[in-house]
Amino acid sequence: MAQTLYDKVFDAHVVRKLSSGQYQLFIGLHMIHEVTSPQAFEMLRDRNGSVPFPERTVATVDHIVPTEDQSRPYKDDLAEQMMKAIETNCKQFGIRLYQPGSGKQGVVHIVAPEQGLTQPGMTVACGDSHTATHGAFGAIAFGIGTSQVRDVLASQTLSMGRLKVRRIEVNGKLNPGVYAKDVILYILRKLTAKGGVGFAYEFAGSVIDAMSMEERMTVCNMAIEGGARCGYINPDQTTFDYLKGRPEAPTGAAWDKAVEWWKSVASDKDAVYADVVKYEAADIEPTVTWGISPDQSVGVNEAIPSTSDFSATEKANIEEAYEYMDVKPGQPIAGTKVDVVFIGSCTNGRISDLREAARVAELHGGKVPAGIKAFVVPGSEIVKKEAEAEGLDKVFLKHGFEWRQAGCSMCLAMNPDKLVGRQISASTSNRNFKGRQGSPSGRTLLLSPAMAAVAALEGKITDVRPVLAKKGA
Repeated sequence: MAQTLYDKVFDAHVVRKLSSGQYQLFIGLHMIHEVTSPQAFEMLRDRNGSVPFPERTVATVDHIVPTEDQSRPYKDDLAEQMMKAIETNCKQFGIRLYQPGSGKQGVVHIVAPEQGLTQPGMTVACGDSHTATHGAFGAIAFGIGTSQVRDVLASQTLSMGRLKVRRIEVNGKLNPGVYAKDVILYILRKLTAKGGVGFAYEFAGSVIDAMSMEERMTVCNMAIEGGARCGYINPDQTTFDYLKGRPEAPTGAAWDKAVEWWKSVASDKDAVYADVVKYEAADIEPTVTWGISPDQSVGVNEAIPSTSDFSATEKANIEEAYEYMDVKPGQPIAGTKVDVVFIGSCTNGRISDLREAARVAELHGGKVPAGIKAFVVPGSEIVKKEAEAEGLDKVFLKHGFEWRQAGCSMCLAMNPDKLVGRQISASTSNRNFKGRQGSPSGRTLLLSPAMAAVAALEGKITDVRPVLAKKGA
């Protein structure tokens, strides 16, 4: 019978069906970090447990790591405690740890792909919401809670129900100034933040096929923001070219064998889906969120919508968003003043993101105005090194941006990078929830790295397309 990639990979990893109707699923790759793992290890110790497959777990530190001064001990005592805990736990249980200074440290969803750990046909789990990122490789990847982190450490398995699969096609060709971030924000706007509950999202169509692996990771990263448990893209030559030669990728005859298997896990052409939706690339423009959920967005030249544009069940949430963000229906998003601009995160902290932001800064030619804080945080030590080799750091510094060390930074703000009071942030991260960026009253506008760069230089939300067109880019 024809199957989707999700069903093929799920079936290949089933250990047994449980009496609850769920399945015990083997996890091929388990990534951990310093925030959700300490309690999991303590629960393991309380049960005198062990980690039977330590080679299948890899650790890094990212959430609480400062991006300015990374000297130890950290100034934040809780951050230092978490660092000591993961160092102790990894040493005791024989787990690899990518620490600052190792050349491999960075945001968990960036370091695993760049090491070649994430591969097609895998099941991947991590105690972080945005584990769906790894689905870009044709894996099925799940964010899990701390008790589930314990379960994977102890048994290398999870108990899970089977999801339905929705195929989301984006066809045509993206216009200049429209990026992967705009594509996923557009999809979320159309399907809503809860539209994917009970689903795995399969992203497809000519636009997705033409994307680089880094762009695909941006799209899959935010599948969770649409309520989907995971999001994935079928592996193809782009996937194989990215993986070849990476430290953890197969080599020689094992590589050829792996590629053949990877090809086989792709969804069959006649696979049946629970739902199929299709969008046209021409309908997507540079997109900016205006509310308190990633599905509350508009094109940069659009106005903030009225409650009449939403269903009755959404009305209360929309009115809450108006009040919190201090906006009104009919108000244009362009021209919204910003106080802080953050370029980075597991959504948009890769080398291609930084290249495009730097390119926009050069084309614009201006400098970050006084009173605006703009900073760039590479997603890993490898990204930082590559960016500096290309001179991107000098470009950013010349135009008034700060250049930082690798880490999660202001995405979740579990570190010194935080909004203050009612500041408004233009952010390339993935969530604009209330208080997400460190201030209980701070406000977040999500957008692409190119749009963030021009927002920093103008001090307000500005359409990047005239900058690109004026310079003949």
